[in-house]
Amino acid sequence: MRFRPCIDIHNGKIKQIVGGSLADKNDYAVDNFVSEKNGEYYARLYHEAGLAGGHIILLNPESSPYYEEDVRQAESALLACPGELQIGGGMNDKNASRFLEMGASHVIVTSFVFRDGHIHYDNLEKMTKAVGKEHLVLDLSCRKKEGAYYIVTDRWQKFTEERLTEQLLDALSKYCDEYLIHAVDVEGKASGIEEEVAGMLGNWGGGPVTYAGGVGSLEDVRRLKVLGKDKVDVTIGSALDLFGGTLPMEEVLRIIHGLA
Repeated sequence: MRFRPCIDIHNGKIKQIVGGSLADKNDYAVDNFVSEKNGEYYARLYHEAGLAGGHIILLNPESSPYYEEDVRQAESALLACPGELQIGGGMNDKNASRFLEMGASHVIVTSFVFRDGHIHYDNLEKMTKAVGKEHLVLDLSCRKKEGAYYIVTDRWQKFTEERLTEQLLDALSKYCDEYLIHAVDVEGKASGIEEEVAGMLGNWGGGPVTYAGGVGSLEDVRRLKVLGKDKVDVTIGSALDLFGGTLPMEEVLRIIHGLA
């Protein structure tokens, strides 16, 4: 289990938001925290703490007037620690190389691959060809519907018909290097983890996977460590002291490293 840091960018600012509130219309989101620091600040902080493999997420679509501001924030982070951070948000086979050239280790993709409710394998193959399997992360963020977890796209607003299962993880693993999975219903709420999702990921264990969503206490970190069988990585946003929360990053790392 590793801690994967995050830099979420919305309307040109480093933020933590309530995940399910994000909407393209008027670039709206419910903010939990808005930082006065820039992307470079957080990237250097993570680098100095020895934390690699974190992710930057651009929360505005390319059509937004804020998009290029988001990109500038992301670029400042990527240039500060080349090869240490991943980036997602509107990635496709045409723009992905731009971000790898900025210094991203991987690009994170959802909506380009999941279209019209299903996996578009032609687009998945285009992404793999454009950046290489070793530079591709698939974001299989999910929400619960009718007792099952379904992958959601377009800033987590649209349900697909694809269920998050171990079989799906197996099928897609030949195309990508790892997975990022937000449990969207609890994302940004610090209300506890989605134990069903965490347990399934722990049972799978087929490759690197990062869980995000709902961590609000040190006990949640311990619970994820158990359910994930010490194989599922974690990212924490709103609950972390860096983003106005109460969880000291040092204490989170102690648990992850088996020291507390």
